[in-house]
Amino acid sequence: MDEEAENLRAAFGDSSDDEDIADRPGKETIGIGDSAVWERVEEINGLWLYRNFLSIAHQSHLLSAILNEGWFVEESINQAMRFGDLPSWATELSDLIRETLESVDLPVLSADLLWREPLFDQLIVNLYQPGEGICAHVDLLRFEDGIAIVSLESPCVMRFSPAEKNEYEAVDVLLNPGSLILMSGEARYRWKHEINRKQNGFQLWEGEEIDQKRRISITLRKLCQA
Repeated sequence: MDEEAENLRAAFGDSSDDEDIADRPGKETIGIGDSAVWERVEEINGLWLYRNFLSIAHQSHLLSAILNEGWFVEESINQAMRFGDLPSWATELSDLIRETLESVDLPVLSADLLWREPLFDQLIVNLYQPGEGICAHVDLLRFEDGIAIVSLESPCVMRFSPAEKNEYEAVDVLLNPGSLILMSGEARYRWKHEINRKQNGFQLWEGEEIDQKRRISITLRKLCQA
């Protein structure tokens, strides 16, 4: 593997890039039309994960586009929001999500959500430094069902917990760079989600400390018509 690919791997982690997968013995190349790439989080209805949604090259392109917006030039700014007409790279990302969903025979999103126009018209980009997270919350009801989150640069553990106290326990999901998570139905309305990092900046996954640096997340939502 050439030096550029090695540098991208160091910056963005593993991905579904064809060359990368081909280099690993016993691994089969999986295209976006293969339902095997989607994982349903069994404990939570309506929560689906695509671990290797974006290739290393696509992650690099997307990260450059975000940084070129100039939103995070000042260190005090860690969030950008857009409504209505989204940047071209965000529209392309939305189109890729729809293309990926329509190519599989899985109930990841209901047909009325998948074919609404536009699929998303609201964007949040969050920049997290080590040690930073977000409190447990359910997204505002001013947004429709069906929310997508894409992760870049650094992995993190997202915790889901019931919005109301009941017998269900919290569920942790590892979001690696290039991953896509989709929330609809119960996952969107009846479960809170959060990123809970300790002051020293690290999280644990399966007993191992995660190497966490800066992380950028892209959240795509649809405003309610009313």
